[in-house]
Amino acid sequence: MRTTRSTPLITLALLVLLAPAAGAQQPAPSPDQPQGQFGEQLEVGEVLLDVLVTDADGNAVLGLGPDDFVVEEAGQARKVTSVSYYANRLVGGALPTVAAKKASVETLPDDRYFILFFQDQRQRQFDTDVPLLRQQFNAGRFAKKWVQEDLLPDDWVAVVSYDSRLRVQTDFTRDHDTIAKAIDSAIQGKSLDMDEFAQVGNSNGPSLVDDLPRGRYLRKESRRIYGALELVAQATGDIRARKNLVMFGIGFGILTTSDREDIRYYQPMMETLNANNVAAYMVDLSPNTVEHAMSDPMNRLATETGGRYFFNFTNFQTPLSQIADENNGYYLLSYQSSHPRGETGYQKVTVKTVNPDLKVKTREGYVFGDADQLHMDVPQGVSAAK
Repeated sequence: MRTTRSTPLITLALLVLLAPAAGAQQPAPSPDQPQGQFGEQLEVGEVLLDVLVTDADGNAVLGLGPDDFVVEEAGQARKVTSVSYYANRLVGGALPTVAAKKASVETLPDDRYFILFFQDQRQRQFDTDVPLLRQQFNAGRFAKKWVQEDLLPDDWVAVVSYDSRLRVQTDFTRDHDTIAKAIDSAIQGKSLDMDEFAQVGNSNGPSLVDDLPRGRYLRKESRRIYGALELVAQATGDIRARKNLVMFGIGFGILTTSDREDIRYYQPMMETLNANNVAAYMVDLSPNTVEHAMSDPMNRLATETGGRYFFNFTNFQTPLSQIADENNGYYLLSYQSSHPRGETGYQKVTVKTVNPDLKVKTREGYVFGDADQLHMDVPQGVSAAK
């Protein structure tokens, strides 16, 4: 695991004081300028944003440079200062190149990270005629096939499940047999006792377990699925790469009377996923012919985190293969942005390419300022400004 590369979406704060320097001779104040008003203090930061670019067939595209991207914050253009391309395999004609003259853009090797998140349907299926449990087992069967046939040697996979609380079935691992056993445990609704939980931590690579709470605190903080997703995102914050959370479920817990996600829990969850560079891929367990109220929230979370919502597919191999193909490589864009000193918030960003035929996916924004004030914890060793 490499520790020298920059963390996507982390803002490296560089304080710029616009007030006059101490001791310098000041010009006489203008009669129209209030006394004592020296100007606004700003923090200028470098924003690093990971961006997926694919062609019409869904293939990752290589060869784009800074001038090929259009980045805007609140309608204001931001100049892209640098672009690097992170690929999970050697790029030697394997990926489509849209501009050979720009193929000199730095291409760096990269591991892929997947978190398989199974929303257990055992309790829910007794309250409905929808065969959700059968769908859950089908998802597990195809997920195991995907692991054995489609995973690459440098891919890391963790498996978690959720019923009334978050349960870790295995930490990040590259061992296919371990992943398959963890998937079986997840779809069967098994849980680990505390001794087993402590043993699934990965001491030789990236870890989910090491940064998760234990015991009562874990149960308390994951009583709602919103909280469970937040905990998973926070626990991956030290992994300096794009993480792909693949959730097999039917949506989020508490809904408002208007059949929308509960804004009290949805917004913090979405911002935490974005702050920790986690893209949500939502795989709907509902049968193809069934419409349900939580479809829109699932689609919204996928869109706002740079992932994708899958429904109405023939079998679960389709979304899993498309998720893997989509993450064969991504661009890391760098640009500068400024915010009032001491201010904390969530900044929305839009990214496009000059070529309208290319498809762009990225998270909808980033956190700046003191992240603790935005209902989220900053992982140890990671800057508070993201």
